[in-house]
Amino acid sequence: MTSDSIIERLLAGMLRGVSPAEQTSWGRSLPVLAADLADAGLGQVEMLLEYQLPLTSQRADVVLCGTHPRTGAVSYVVVELKQWSAARSFEGSVELVDVPGMPGGPKQHPVRQVEGYCAYLADFLRTLEHQPDALAGLAYLHNATDPAATADLRRYPVSTTGRLFTGADRGALVSFLQTRLAPGPGRDAADQLLGSAVAPSKQLLKVAADEVREREQFRLVGNQQLAVDLVRHAVEQSRRSNTKRAIVVTGGPGSGKSVVALSLLGDLARKGRTVLHATGSRSFTQTLRKVAGHRNPRVKAMFKYFNQFMTAEENDLDVLILDEAHRIRQTSVDRYTKAALRTDRLQVDELIAAARVPVFLLDEHQVVRPGEMGSLEQITRYAQHVGIDVEHVHLGEQFRCGGSEEYLLWVQRLLGLTDDAPSAWAPDPQFAVTVADGPEELEHLLRTQLDAGCSARMSAGYCWPWSDPQPDGTLVPDVQVGGWARPWNLKGDRRIGNAPPSALWATDDGGFDQVGCVYTAQGFEYDWSGVILGPDLVWRDGAFTTIREANRDPDMRSRTKVPEPQFDRLVRHVYKVLLTRGMVGTVLFSTDLETQEALHELVPR
Repeated sequence: MTSDSIIERLLAGMLRGVSPAEQTSWGRSLPVLAADLADAGLGQVEMLLEYQLPLTSQRADVVLCGTHPRTGAVSYVVVELKQWSAARSFEGSVELVDVPGMPGGPKQHPVRQVEGYCAYLADFLRTLEHQPDALAGLAYLHNATDPAATADLRRYPVSTTGRLFTGADRGALVSFLQTRLAPGPGRDAADQLLGSAVAPSKQLLKVAADEVREREQFRLVGNQQLAVDLVRHAVEQSRRSNTKRAIVVTGGPGSGKSVVALSLLGDLARKGRTVLHATGSRSFTQTLRKVAGHRNPRVKAMFKYFNQFMTAEENDLDVLILDEAHRIRQTSVDRYTKAALRTDRLQVDELIAAARVPVFLLDEHQVVRPGEMGSLEQITRYAQHVGIDVEHVHLGEQFRCGGSEEYLLWVQRLLGLTDDAPSAWAPDPQFAVTVADGPEELEHLLRTQLDAGCSARMSAGYCWPWSDPQPDGTLVPDVQVGGWARPWNLKGDRRIGNAPPSALWATDDGGFDQVGCVYTAQGFEYDWSGVILGPDLVWRDGAFTTIREANRDPDMRSRTKVPEPQFDRLVRHVYKVLLTRGMVGTVLFSTDLETQEALHELVPR
């Protein structure tokens, strides 16, 4: 088969819905690769273009599917196509490269990129689990015809899943492809890959189990152990009887929901059960990836987002652990979702379908933005609607806020989240509450604790604009109260100066100098929490009331999408989250004079 006929077969019907940039890229790269395949006598191998790695938004440019010329087993070659004509090492790094004329800073070495794709496929496609030699990978810089222009890239180590070829060594590329693929048709191999069950491999499960096995913070007490035991039992029962069962674990801030989640991840992984962890929080997921997978990056792939299960096959997993499940949204569709995936399917349906035992861990008082709908009642109602039994465990213990159950009850009464009226704070030796006379004093009190070796953060209601960084990289001090001003935490994923990425604001050094919002604070804890109550929550006539006009959260603007009762409830939930981050103490300040006076009455010096 000629290269022209290969391309004609590939592109037939594929350009509909493809962006002009993608069409241009394909038009420049695919004919070159097709010509190489034709020269190698591999015109009948199957080519999967823009192959989406399962449970991610990542895509490999091409996966060549066929049979191995020596063993006759299925064989796949993952190809990363680059149109670079030159590239060099970035500041001496082996893993990073600089591409002349290409904006956006340093790029990942393309061989490292394709190695990562191969490792991910080996970890998550069950059809590859017992075929260790089925995968190969290569980066192809077909426009690079001068060997000197890419000499730096040769420093990266060569492996079966990571080879580098350029336009200067087409002959070597053809020879390599012939060692991995036989001339015959590759349709069956492609079908096998596309139809594979998706779940973490036994090797990845072992790595994950080793990561979390001995962590002291995962010691379980009371109903935490009950929840873990109940999930274990449900897993074994579902396997024996080929049934499904959902588990819902509820608890307030600091009750140990995430301890239960990570304990389950480690325990089930040790037993070889297919298990993944997912949340709806970017900050929380990225921090878990950093903490739980810091010694072995492969473990990071076991931490997903709720919207990554749109195409998951039913019951591919034994267990799906859904942490922070109060952040489940009505659907997984967002502005980035491809047209083919845009349906009205409920996100809770996708998550329940993905595993034999979906485990939901949630706090109903932490629903803080429109569209979030993860509650015990909603999950139970839907699960029962589709014929699935539900077990519920409530975590009554308290491990945040100094273990002070009284403080949590006081906050709920203060914010009008219970039927009981607000009351004065009765000093508790387990937890400290104080009111600062201004943002300067609040920051000073927290910094004193920081200097003494404690962790501390300042957070606020979303009542100020949120600017992008200045062109020189400095942050805009948007949160202004009188003459005091500080910037919000970063919006993006890249550190700027001493400011950590937004997802790591609560845990990384440098986060103290920015004010956090609820989306970066939720799910985290620190010793001392300073909370600035903005003008969207003010004290009037003996109770808090909410002011929509003072709120700057873009998600809250529309009265049609967020009617007044919902807005009121969400704002109270926001401050409940902010007020329950501290492990040792909370420092309060309100920008509203009447509210500040009320706080001084409620919290005696």
